[in-house]
Amino acid sequence: MLRFAPSPSRDFLVEDLKIALLNYIIAKQKNEKFLIRIEDTPKEESIEGRDTEIMLILEKFGIVHDFVYHQSQHINIHQNLAIRLLKSKKAYISKDSKKLDFSELKSIKDKKEPFEIKIDGKGEIEDFTILENNSNPSPIFASACDDILSEIDFIIREERIKDKTKKERYIHKLLDYKEIKYIHTPPITQKNITIMELFKEGFIPDAIINYTILKSYQNPPQKIFYLKDAISWFDIKNISKEPKEFDYEELRYLNREHIKLIDDKKLSNFFGFADVNIGKLAKLYLKECSTLNELNSKIMPIFKPKNFNNSWAKEMKLLSDIIFNAPAFEKFDEFENYLSNMSGLSGEKLYKPLKLLLTNSEESPELSLIYPLIKSYILEVTS
Repeated sequence: MLRFAPSPSRDFLVEDLKIALLNYIIAKQKNEKFLIRIEDTPKEESIEGRDTEIMLILEKFGIVHDFVYHQSQHINIHQNLAIRLLKSKKAYISKDSKKLDFSELKSIKDKKEPFEIKIDGKGEIEDFTILENNSNPSPIFASACDDILSEIDFIIREERIKDKTKKERYIHKLLDYKEIKYIHTPPITQKNITIMELFKEGFIPDAIINYTILKSYQNPPQKIFYLKDAISWFDIKNISKEPKEFDYEELRYLNREHIKLIDDKKLSNFFGFADVNIGKLAKLYLKECSTLNELNSKIMPIFKPKNFNNSWAKEMKLLSDIIFNAPAFEKFDEFENYLSNMSGLSGEKLYKPLKLLLTNSEESPELSLIYPLIKSYILEVTS
């Protein structure tokens, strides 16, 4: 079984997503169960609601779990395993800089004196705490014990916590658990970039997945892909061995390419519509826009009341009045010719106010491309 063990004591970062994706991909390839363990040890450091946020984020990325639990549910088991190690003289009580054995435990507890239980490294590893003086398991011990309880046999994790891995391996050895295979992966730098920030900026899950895997893999066979594609060709031997810089421009490019692949009607939903034409309209702006937020800043002004207090106000008002009483036109050429004949305007004096009227902007794709997509909303658009 494989697992992903996020912390609810901080924001969910791009680096967290990378670890979740890599473990999930291997679980799917090996046809093994995938576990989510919310590492809320110590519990008092958890941010309220963050566990729910983590699960919603994973759902958005299509990372499906077979089991989920909170680490704090197993505290009693962790404590019992620490006592087992103490009884077998693989651990000791640390109190007032003294090393005490299991025989002293009852007396210390009866006196309600603080103490810790530490692993005896016996020269193989430095001694370290597994049960803290508040009787809570240390995060390292809780993690090692839960991997045993869940029968985890493969873990991909951050390179920066190799020391943690060393201690967990030692705990597994003392508790007679089979050896877990670990792979440590270097970071995508600028780790403080959070997934929620990327969502708020208008990056979509498929693009973020694509980017994260690209940054984690050597020589991928595709530049643009979905998670299901990566599962088909991902090879653990090709995980990147060097840190990679976070590149916003590359992410913007991938985001733009994935937006192009979204079904037109589905894309229109992001702007409050259920209209194929509005999705096509949004894609016209992808030459200058890369995120949903940027597209929104182009699409929504089209449907807002127009500003008739500018240098083209007179012409805009004239065209608006003509359009209000005009018949419907299928083609832009027919529409444009009708407005020219009825208004007496032509050339720039027609095109510029008409562009402001139809798009609320002086910069936009060609009106001949825009008009067929908004003609059914023409009275709303030009008012």
